Amino acid sequence: MSRLLLAGVLVTFAFPVSAEVNEVQVAQQYGVSFLPLMLMERDKLVEKHAKAAGLPELRVNWAKVAGPSIINDGLISGSVHFAATGAPSLITLWDKTNGVVKGMSAMTTYPLYLVTRNAAVKSIEDFSEKDKIALPSIKVSTQAIVLQMAAAKAWGQDQYARLDPFTIGLSHPDAMLALMSGTGGVNSHFSTSPFYEQEIKVPGVRTVTTSYEILGGRATALVITASSRFREANPKTYRAFFDALSQSIQTINKDKRAAAKVYLEQAQDKKNTVEDIVRMIDNPDYEYTLRPEKVFKTAVFMNQIGSVKRRPASVRDLFFPEVHPLGGD
Repeated sequence: MSRLLLAGVLVTFAFPVSAEVNEVQVAQQYGVSFLPLMLMERDKLVEKHAKAAGLPELRVNWAKVAGPSIINDGLISGSVHFAATGAPSLITLWDKTNGVVKGMSAMTTYPLYLVTRNAAVKSIEDFSEKDKIALPSIKVSTQAIVLQMAAAKAWGQDQYARLDPFTIGLSHPDAMLALMSGTGGVNSHFSTSPFYEQEIKVPGVRTVTTSYEILGGRATALVITASSRFREANPKTYRAFFDALSQSIQTINKDKRAAAKVYLEQAQDKKNTVEDIVRMIDNPDYEYTLRPEKVFKTAVFMNQIGSVKRRPASVRDLFFPEVHPLGGD
């Protein structure tokens, strides 16, 4: 869906006063990390759970966008009801709305890969004004925040923004094409699967570091966010989405080969095979799970550098109660 069309859709939706909504808007981005939502869309899992809860007419609209900015605006205005965002976007929204927007749950834990074709770049410290690093959105995307964490680690906390001038905002598909062709001077990409696996095959492209190395272990890359106003006004719809997500993740983890076929079909991916996708999602570092990991650590960093004003007491402050029994950090 184009930015213009999505913007038009966002203006259309509003919360009802009494009855639950009969139409919801879901926003997401690109990559195999969004597979649970793809399965939910294909199999109409949200609609099925809503019908079981007594909401037979629920319509679910799915929109794909290049970066988090328009998603964040939609969640704040109440026109996007559910969104898959990076952990930093969740933290920013939680801070900006004084806790009105929170995480429904985590969705995907996986590493992000910083790759380059610049032979002179051996580590984070080697990037310079000669480099252009593509990521979904400058300064606000997960990749942008993790890059700031890497800079703070390398040069000290006060130097967290040292690499920001070398970044450019591009969707992952566009970033991959730019990196592989050298278009627009892009020679580096803070990438994700399945784009990373294609990029690393290109002669001269190699991995500089990963989000796991920077964060010190496994970390949630994607969460589902929603508004407390929507959750309170539409408890059955909210629960239907939560249960559909849970079912989708269970289905994927039970049969990853079948799930890989769903991804290729829904994403219209002609570059990868079923075996390629299975290899990605069967990696021990890759997991679809509702349990958050390292989200609190990211929030603390963002508070320390002034990206957000408020610091949560724990990860529980950032998520709605449905996911609290799963623990996490």
